[in-house]
Amino acid sequence: MKILVCVSHVPDTTSKINFIDNGTKFDTNGVQFIIGPYDDYALARAIEIKEANAGTTVTVLNVGLADTEPTIRKALAIGADDALRVNAEPTDSFFVANQIAEHAKGYDLVLMGRESIDYNGGVVHAMVGELLGIPSISPVMKLDLDGTTAKMSREIEGGKESVEASLPLVAGCQEPIAEWKIPNMRGIMSARTKPLKVVEPKATDVSVNVQKFELPAPKGAVKMISADNVAELVTRLKTEAKVL
Repeated sequence: MKILVCVSHVPDTTSKINFIDNGTKFDTNGVQFIIGPYDDYALARAIEIKEANAGTTVTVLNVGLADTEPTIRKALAIGADDALRVNAEPTDSFFVANQIAEHAKGYDLVLMGRESIDYNGGVVHAMVGELLGIPSISPVMKLDLDGTTAKMSREIEGGKESVEASLPLVAGCQEPIAEWKIPNMRGIMSARTKPLKVVEPKATDVSVNVQKFELPAPKGAVKMISADNVAELVTRLKTEAKVL
């Protein structure tokens, strides 16, 4: 079995976010980058499947520039066998999906997070499935294989849905599909020599042009109102918050 895991290179959730060049560019100074947390779940499940099925290989794919390679090496340290980096700035979802689809042919499973945590679009897995003409299921919380059939549990409004689909397929993953894996020293050492191939991107029209980024307005001061003073609460909700 061949598994492709697509990983994003995103700012750590504790990073302080700023923009430069008149709000047109993300300021990466001092920012720690990580594997996208949902992609980490996809990678962990892929490694579990590999460990349970002899002969299975796991390839990691990232669409990004050279500065993403430490993130890719971490994925290799966790247990992936090799990696592919598409040498391009991931400008929009359709562009990224096109790059993934270009290299995903021949894989039995294409796993990725349900969304990246920088843009939160949550559409790349569906686009990849459409481009490849294979099923795409998301958000997948459980994934088991029975021969060439994938048995999955996905989150839906108010509950869960059990789904089966034939391989190959694309799955957008989320917790609790697997426990995150932390690379050990042996994995870190072996990751240095695992293959990491760099390819140039497929020509794709850029369909989204970001004009400007803006930070949300700072939170206002908090006004504490006694639980016994309902009248003042109602007045402020009417005159200040204007929600009544």
